[in-house]
Amino acid sequence: MHIVVIGAGAFGAWTAHHLQTRGAHVTLVDVYGPANARASSGDESRIIRCGYGDDLIYAQWARRSLGMWRAVFERIAAPRAPLFHPCGVLWLADGDDAYTRVTATSLQGEEFPVEILEPQALRRRFPHIEGPDVRFGLFEPDCGVLMARRAIQSLVADLEERGVRVLRARVTAPDSHRSQGRRGDSLTQVKTADGSVLAAEGFVFACGPWLPKVFPQLLAGIIRPTRQVVIYFGVPPGDARFGPAQTPAWVEFAAGIYGVPDLEARGLKVGLDRHGPPFDPDAGERVLDVASIETARAWLRRRMPAMADAPVSESRVCQYENTATGDFLIDRHPDFDNVWIAGGGSGHGFKHAPAVGEHVAGLVRGTGEPETRFTLATKDTAPRRKVY
Repeated sequence: MHIVVIGAGAFGAWTAHHLQTRGAHVTLVDVYGPANARASSGDESRIIRCGYGDDLIYAQWARRSLGMWRAVFERIAAPRAPLFHPCGVLWLADGDDAYTRVTATSLQGEEFPVEILEPQALRRRFPHIEGPDVRFGLFEPDCGVLMARRAIQSLVADLEERGVRVLRARVTAPDSHRSQGRRGDSLTQVKTADGSVLAAEGFVFACGPWLPKVFPQLLAGIIRPTRQVVIYFGVPPGDARFGPAQTPAWVEFAAGIYGVPDLEARGLKVGLDRHGPPFDPDAGERVLDVASIETARAWLRRRMPAMADAPVSESRVCQYENTATGDFLIDRHPDFDNVWIAGGGSGHGFKHAPAVGEHVAGLVRGTGEPETRFTLATKDTAPRRKVY
């Protein structure tokens, strides 16, 4: 069975991995190459946590994915350049943070490793993190940070060694018959921009923010790419407090801020978890704006005062590609019985990629069942974010 997977980001690479391990012949295609600078998987790092309020499917998929990430890394990663840093993830509950409280209860109920740090314990554990207004900290000790760009590039290189064909090409949209109301057709081939043909028995489109461009009639307004920024701040000279041995990854939902310790001497990473303006992944200018720097600095002044005047060492402008609720979109194309779409993951999906790929591979092979909340039938265009 030959399957073409379009998109060599986190969802596409892991779908190719699971299909290949189940005996399929796989071609993996990406328009700019795996984990390229325009890709949602192209930044240095991504947090992996299991906490998701009371939304257990994401918690369970994250825990399963963490095991699969680590198993693959043990085989393909160089010891001196780890692809996972188990620094833990710290949630800062500021004020009446109901979401973090529910998360703590859910993780404890599922017997996930978790620690509740009251203010005094939080100060003892992380004295360089200020939190006079923090009610408690929720710490996930087994979680941490994935080295996103290198992880995807290493996984795709491993796939090539195992026989997966990897191509750099732009795949054009397959002809759709939605206006005629036809259903049940099988797609036999897709074409690339240079006129080449890729014939296969099945196709998976996992091309992230490019999905609305590939399927504009089907996904316009359902998958929405938005501009997002992350900023790296240089740590003080000779100061080891902000590395992964003393600083965890963190999330503070009330502030809309998350971050990653100083990994591989790149700097302390601060991300703004709020949907930015619409963004074109091909043509969008990836230049940082002053307002985002000031927002990040204001958070550092409040929570990590030793970093208040730190210089910006690097920055990234990438994109989320979310559905209206933040739920994934994983479903069969309504016109083609052998075409699947996997997307809507940016912002939180990187950590889940191994479980997503496993799920998609099962659907393609006919051994899995669709998850109702991820289907097209549940998607609309009215923003009501509920997954964080």
